[in-house]
Amino acid sequence: MLFNSHVFVLAFLPITMLGFFLLGRLHSTRAARLWLVAASLVFYGWWSWLYLGLLLLSMLANFTLGNAILSAREGAPGRARALVAGGVAANVALLGWYKYATFVAENVTALTGIEFAVGGVVLPLAISFYTFLQIAYLVDCGRGRAERYSFLDYVLFVSFFPHLIAGPIVHHHELIPQFQQRENFRFRAPEVAAGLAFFAIGLMKKLLIADPVGALATPVFAGAALEGAAPGLVESWTAATAFSVGLYYDFSAYSDMAVGLARMFGIRFPYNFNSPYKAVSIIDFWRRWHMTLSRFLRDYVYIPLGGNRRGASRRHMNLMATMLLGGLWHGAGWTFVIWGGLHGFYLLVNHAWSGAAARARAEGRSLGLGAAPARVLTLLAVVVAWVFFAAPSLGSALAVLGGMAGLNGFAQPETALLLATALRGPGALAGAIGGMATLSWAISLGMLGLALLIIALAPNSQQIVDGRAAEIDEPRRWPRLHFRPRLVSACATAGAFLLALALMADVKEFVYFQF
Repeated sequence: MLFNSHVFVLAFLPITMLGFFLLGRLHSTRAARLWLVAASLVFYGWWSWLYLGLLLLSMLANFTLGNAILSAREGAPGRARALVAGGVAANVALLGWYKYATFVAENVTALTGIEFAVGGVVLPLAISFYTFLQIAYLVDCGRGRAERYSFLDYVLFVSFFPHLIAGPIVHHHELIPQFQQRENFRFRAPEVAAGLAFFAIGLMKKLLIADPVGALATPVFAGAALEGAAPGLVESWTAATAFSVGLYYDFSAYSDMAVGLARMFGIRFPYNFNSPYKAVSIIDFWRRWHMTLSRFLRDYVYIPLGGNRRGASRRHMNLMATMLLGGLWHGAGWTFVIWGGLHGFYLLVNHAWSGAAARARAEGRSLGLGAAPARVLTLLAVVVAWVFFAAPSLGSALAVLGGMAGLNGFAQPETALLLATALRGPGALAGAIGGMATLSWAISLGMLGLALLIIALAPNSQQIVDGRAAEIDEPRRWPRLHFRPRLVSACATAGAFLLALALMADVKEFVYFQF
């Protein structure tokens, strides 16, 4: 069941909300939580009832292990550390089997010629996300940063449907206390209205921008590795830009919808995006892009490896290892590893530049690019790295990069003819589009241009709805939509939903579902 499907919007969501608020008001908060757990399990089981059993077993095992760690901390800290290590290893092993067994077997076969029969492994939906949630919980139990929760609260924390499939990666201490606040079980019109606004913004991002813009990139990357089909300069840059924009709108759409859905139930999720394509450096980019994943990698990978506490060389190694693991987490393929390695390299260069700039300032000199050039350079580096993320193979990625560098010519014959015709005027261009390209292609290209303008000039969703950026203490404020029962906001949200329902004929999955 997808957030952008009729069955979710018209059936699952209203039924779930109605049951939750009625039980919370007329019966008890425990009954409302049980209802929400049942609805979340139905939401997950809609994809596969078989793997619902795996999710339940994972939650039961980690809950039991977490309690054992908390008990051991009181008198046997060594045993607690061993339980944490064993629990983390077991979760990683489970994730590794389902996500990486085929990848490892293929590479071992390529190196040794020995074949392994692991080709039938199916990646369970959301296993990367719910595994990360529970690893963080176990580590926090070992650090003394977790409490003893009821099994109901723990299951609701892991399985709560707005974040279950593709995040945000929410910590137990952020979510469980909110389910223990009685006021969150009462229908509050301003919170529901704000949630609907977030959801509508995300839905429109997905249907109007992410899907049509992303479609521009797919055929170029799919055909890039074929003999004689190397994309030219125009196709390569169009595909790389379209993928970069489409991915941002796709995943930020899911995150907006997740934030909005939780808000409808009175629950506040951390924001996951803060205009990352406006970043002035790669360091800044990772503070803005998929913020909850960046936080997880920092707190549960980079810092445990030693962080920056053991000198510059060790910090560089830890940073590169963290980014390589982050790349591998996104997908079982060398293209994802290279993507993570590129960002690790970017971060090392960024830190070196920051150090040089600090030394220059201490000497009374200025060493800086300025905000606008820094944004352009950062975005260019990000787009180049996305080529490896988008490509189905290393050969495809190299072919697209070669096209971006101008090694494959200016454009394929069809594109060159279309561009030449465009120079003769709008009428000639319209005829060319009618004869050699589809209307959807032209619309998608127009949406790409509009999407770039929105990225450059418009506030993001949390600035629109909540009047602030992603960081709570950030002073800059934007005009806010005040979601009291007002005609304008109600009409805007209703109009967005009606338009979205009309566009739901061809429902496409979110990109991060595959991770």
